[in-house]
Amino acid sequence: MTSEKEQDVTADILVIGGGLGGTAAALAAAKAGMRVVMTEETDWIGGQLTTQAVPPDEHRWIEQCGCTASYREFRERVRRYYRDHYPLTEQAANNPLLNPGNGWVSRLAHEPRVALRVLQDMLAPYVNSGRIRIMYETMPVRAVTAENRVEAVVVRDLRSGTETALTGRYVLDATECGDLLTLTGTEYVIGAESRSAFLEPHAPEAADPFDVQAITHVAAVDYVPGGNFTITEPEQYRFWKSFIPTFSAHPLLSWYATDADDTTRTKRFTLFPNGQGIVSLWDYRRILDPANLAGPLYDGELTLLNWPQNDYFLGSVVDVPFLVRKERLEAARQLTLSLVYWLQTDAPRLDGGKGFSGIRLRGDVLGTKDGLAKSVYIRESRRIQAMTTVTEHDVSKELRGGRGIKRLDDSVGVGSYHLDLHHTTASNRSFYIPNYPYEIPLGALLPIRMKNVLPACKNIGTTQISNGCFRLHPTEWNIGEAAGLLASYCVINGIAPHDVKRDMEQLERYQKLLTDHGVELHWPESVETEVLL
Repeated sequence: MTSEKEQDVTADILVIGGGLGGTAAALAAAKAGMRVVMTEETDWIGGQLTTQAVPPDEHRWIEQCGCTASYREFRERVRRYYRDHYPLTEQAANNPLLNPGNGWVSRLAHEPRVALRVLQDMLAPYVNSGRIRIMYETMPVRAVTAENRVEAVVVRDLRSGTETALTGRYVLDATECGDLLTLTGTEYVIGAESRSAFLEPHAPEAADPFDVQAITHVAAVDYVPGGNFTITEPEQYRFWKSFIPTFSAHPLLSWYATDADDTTRTKRFTLFPNGQGIVSLWDYRRILDPANLAGPLYDGELTLLNWPQNDYFLGSVVDVPFLVRKERLEAARQLTLSLVYWLQTDAPRLDGGKGFSGIRLRGDVLGTKDGLAKSVYIRESRRIQAMTTVTEHDVSKELRGGRGIKRLDDSVGVGSYHLDLHHTTASNRSFYIPNYPYEIPLGALLPIRMKNVLPACKNIGTTQISNGCFRLHPTEWNIGEAAGLLASYCVINGIAPHDVKRDMEQLERYQKLLTDHGVELHWPESVETEVLL
């Protein structure tokens, strides 16, 4: 396909990537009066929540505090969508904390299509008025830079091959892998830092840019008792069925996986809830529980396969040759299809039999033909070399001890999650380290050199280890919102982002803009007291 040139497009702010952080950034900038162009490689916005099919992983205070007002609005809109459009039971309809799927990984496990609809509705006033233009199925291919600034980003329409030069005052990288960082020459790190870099106790002795967290190609399935929806044996099934990871005595496709509470041990799981005390995976990421419905509507419960069994950790897909990346992405896809086939045919049942043929792939739930998500779930992005780097020392409960939550003068938001690292691609390390709630430093959003490039998702200044708690949904949203408002503040006031951090008066004015938009800068004293008990 030959590339053709389309007329250049100009905006105040360019958001490259329409995932969760990018969507939040575009929404915040438009609310602040900016004109925004946002690109997205698929035909859905929303990233983790939609194209990657990952229900929100959140902290235990999420219903009261610890997120931005717009993220809270998103959550309430999801619940309202079910109340307004689904035939709920009276109990479900009146439950202020409705969890549509009753999945135990999330207080708000819900269908990706509902998340998509809610996000589209939140953006609608700005899209309809022309303040936000979304360029779907479009990816960045190169950038023009001069004097530490990005002058233009050239993007390609993946359907027609047409290329367009986008120009804006500020450029936000909200791509899942930090792709714009490479195109613009923005300094970054990827993979594991050495222990000597930040003296992190859980860092390896030597740095390894190819030792990144596992990726997962999520699938949606339901279960119809008595049905037979067995798929054709996947091409790589025999490999994955016999594959035993270095960190386990059991095959990857088994009911044994690493215990999150002690990653040196394995834990037994099974498929469905049972009376034997074995943890079930079916309701782990269940996104639609018919028990919430007043009448028959769905054939069965809907759940998402994002389990230890389909974490792909045999190689990185970042900064590797195109054909290697393509091969590994296909291997991740084959692993998930193999998990489905294993569940349908070979998975041991508690009654002594094998297989659950009633498991059915549900591509319609994810907007795909094969039942797998539109995009692979990326846990670890390229990360900018920033003015401030968040490390294990800033968030680990053990390392901070009695000091509790680290309070920051330049906070642009808050978050909380364990330092959760899935098995990495070279050393196969994994962690689940208890944390303290944290604040997000403005300095982590500021590249050391580039003047008009800002990170807007998982690509801020963290280490691989601290990334384990900064990569989840509420924090990515907060990062995107803070980046969108920072760019807006700089356009409005004619000031550079780095100067906002250097000048206390400017910092306070920018932080007021954040709080005016409902961004929490600090955790309440009640949470600080609670975590120290």
